[in-house]
Amino acid sequence: MSKRAVSPLHMIDLIRKKRDGGALDPREIGFIVAATAGESIPLEQLSAWLMAAWLNGLTIEETGALAVAMRDSGEKFDPSRLGKQAVDKHSTGGVGDKTSFLVAPLAAACGVAVPMISGRALGHTGGTLDKLDSIPGFRSALTLAEFEAVLQQCGAAIVSQTPTLVPADRVLYALRDRTGTVESPGLICASILSKKLAAGLNALVLDVKTGSGAFLRERADEEFLAALMVVTAEAAGTRTVALMTDMGEPLGRTAGNWIEVAECVELLRGEMPADNADLRELSLRLAGWMIHLGGRTQTAEQGYWAAAGALADGTALKLFFEMVKAQGGDLTVFDDLKGSHKPGATLVLKAWRSGYVAAMDTTELGWAVQRLGAGREKAGEPVDAHAGIEFHARRGARVEEGQPFATLYATNEAMLSEPVDRIKRAITFSDEPPEEIPLVSHIFARENAEKYLRETTSSS
Repeated sequence: MSKRAVSPLHMIDLIRKKRDGGALDPREIGFIVAATAGESIPLEQLSAWLMAAWLNGLTIEETGALAVAMRDSGEKFDPSRLGKQAVDKHSTGGVGDKTSFLVAPLAAACGVAVPMISGRALGHTGGTLDKLDSIPGFRSALTLAEFEAVLQQCGAAIVSQTPTLVPADRVLYALRDRTGTVESPGLICASILSKKLAAGLNALVLDVKTGSGAFLRERADEEFLAALMVVTAEAAGTRTVALMTDMGEPLGRTAGNWIEVAECVELLRGEMPADNADLRELSLRLAGWMIHLGGRTQTAEQGYWAAAGALADGTALKLFFEMVKAQGGDLTVFDDLKGSHKPGATLVLKAWRSGYVAAMDTTELGWAVQRLGAGREKAGEPVDAHAGIEFHARRGARVEEGQPFATLYATNEAMLSEPVDRIKRAITFSDEPPEEIPLVSHIFARENAEKYLRETTSSS
């Protein structure tokens, strides 16, 4: 008996199928990914499929198939020669979210390898690579051989995707930003995990943002994304946990590019101002989980204290500088953090009324940062290394009318007006202090993530 012929696949049929609420099988997903990596699908068709996937959602099975197919769309990194457990952290994106510059050296200082493949600004959130570009000479576009050499020397490296590593995601990542299809649990999950799985990780710690600055604004959607990523990564063989963390205000006191790097260096040097205690605490908790999953401690709490020790004794700072130098960065830029900050225009925004800062629309604040020149509207656009916002009042603070609320740094004076309006729209004042919101509200590991997804999908 002859085998039954396999029907050829056509992109227009897959668009219609997804548009009409159908689920694509792994072969169909693989066809889209391979054609995306090979750039044989017209962008208008790929955009149509992304919008159909955004409107109708991806099933758990589709998400897993998409993540694995994108992982396999190019070369993969093999960390086995490093002689250490390879562990990484990834955030779903936030405003002022700069923990990568802290957790990478903290975890590496405690004995795990941190092969971190990062991205650029997307939507209202900043990009790790854009921030590192503010360091003169820093190279994030390393070959896999160079990536491994930095890891062997420093224990940590933060790089961009190479042309051969997850090429399908590079296309989809940029296209989602231009087609309004960023906020999709399945697409977010597959994009994040394809890069992480391609790095050959033994373990992964996910920082899933919640609140007004998260890509997904509904708590149920955020929980679903966290559980989905844990289950998808675990199914692919990577031990994973997800911490659900607050993004109801910018993390730390700065949001931008160079100013975020400078804030992290201050912390690594042992400075502990109260207005970035949340950044320090979250970084230690994330690093603690990385150290634990990397087999260096028996519990995440022990990992936290190991990371705190590496911060206190300067080991993490030394390692961060070694990584920057190994990737071509000019370390003299850190000799004078304020002197190295040269914005085109500066404005001190004073509080426009008295009261407690009751709430912040962090997404709106992220767009304010972007409009100052720190982000981009189209893929490939340059960003201003010195644009951003330094906040002088955090959520819960009592402010008096006329006192400094934030300092804005822009490419030029003409770019200051719109961000000022956005900041004023984003802030809610009250006569009474708001309730405190926990920094970490929930943690998903494999068992409770699987249970959550079973209960969620069975009731829908």
